[in-house]
Amino acid sequence: MNKKKSETLFQKAKEYIPGGVNSPVRAFKAVGGNPLFINKASGSRVWDVDGNEFIDYVSSWGPLICGHTHPQIVSAIKSVAERGTSFGAPTELEIELAQRVVDAVPSIETVRMVNSGTEAVMSALRLARGVTGRDKIVKFEGCYHGHGDSLLVKAGSGLMSLGIPDCPGIVADLAKNTLTLTFNDSEAVKELFDKQGNEIACLIVEPIAGNMGVVPPLPGFLQTLRDVTRKAGALLIFDEVISGFRVSLGGAQKLYGIQPDLTCLGKVIGGGLPVGAYGGRRDLMEQISPLGNVYQAGTLSGNPLAMAAGVEMLKLLSEDGVYENLESKSEQLCSGLKENVASLGIQAHFTRVGSMFSMFFTDSEVKDFPTVKTCDTELFGRYFNAMLEEGVYIAPSQFEAGFMTTVHTEDDIGQTITASKKALEKAKG
Repeated sequence: MNKKKSETLFQKAKEYIPGGVNSPVRAFKAVGGNPLFINKASGSRVWDVDGNEFIDYVSSWGPLICGHTHPQIVSAIKSVAERGTSFGAPTELEIELAQRVVDAVPSIETVRMVNSGTEAVMSALRLARGVTGRDKIVKFEGCYHGHGDSLLVKAGSGLMSLGIPDCPGIVADLAKNTLTLTFNDSEAVKELFDKQGNEIACLIVEPIAGNMGVVPPLPGFLQTLRDVTRKAGALLIFDEVISGFRVSLGGAQKLYGIQPDLTCLGKVIGGGLPVGAYGGRRDLMEQISPLGNVYQAGTLSGNPLAMAAGVEMLKLLSEDGVYENLESKSEQLCSGLKENVASLGIQAHFTRVGSMFSMFFTDSEVKDFPTVKTCDTELFGRYFNAMLEEGVYIAPSQFEAGFMTTVHTEDDIGQTITASKKALEKAKG
């Protein structure tokens, strides 16, 4: 595979951009080699600057459920752009997207638009601390909630891929107020809240972990979180930046029947444009300025381009059969991948919830951060690069999710399964 132009661009990028990338995992450090520079995309495919074509399962890290350059979304963006890209003032589109979010997500009564998942989480934490008058927060090891200072403690995603255990530059007083537990360990949650529950402002969790690979909640785990936070007077925050609108129209909370106090959203509700949101009970959200004293603002929040794309995306996801289609395709792909590893005698563990899936190179059952860390990352690196050679683009990290779209075809899935077997044979050596 020719990557000459990508390699040239990467060297040039490193002169002007730290590490040559604007988000760390893109640097390919976890898998070796140089990153691909993407030139264009359509449907289920992306093309790099060297003209190489790939079946794409990264989907811009999840939001493109309906594939790249969906004509309905592109048309909406073009139409709005011709009238103006940003006003710093209210628009009708903000109301329409907010209404669609409120109608779909069970726990959200009102919602505030922001510009990223990180911003949504930071704002939700401030609201929780402001409402409760408490400082401590609880998170889970391996769950990534953006790069806010309070949350880069035993986080997943890029920190895992780059082998960074903690992040320099975090104020010690912030870190000491972040209490970290093991994902899916209900007993540890109960024990902590028995001891410190009256000091805890909130517990934040990815209801389906997606930033250490896909790790589903064990039966009863989410209910435990709901029970202990309610008893302690702490808020339960679901970070559904990845799972929101990805695993069902109402997110993981609809799928599992657990309602948090606050929910953080992103990715999908921007239709591929930068966006984030946080919402929840009306009495909580009314503590945010201008109604309350908890301040949060943003010049580009609710910008018309992202709102237009988000409205069209949620319209598409509201059509009959969308999630059944995603479920069927995802099951077909993962079944084929499982058959491949079994036939070659390779140790791997598979996880999937709806159209989010992972293949972990380990013989352990993956249920938390310690079991995720048993993966053979060197084997994954070889597999990743072999998949590129076979024309399939997956996330350049063992600790990221794969994503199915509505536009992946039977042929795409068949080609991917065939490519995966060849890549596994190469990687195994």
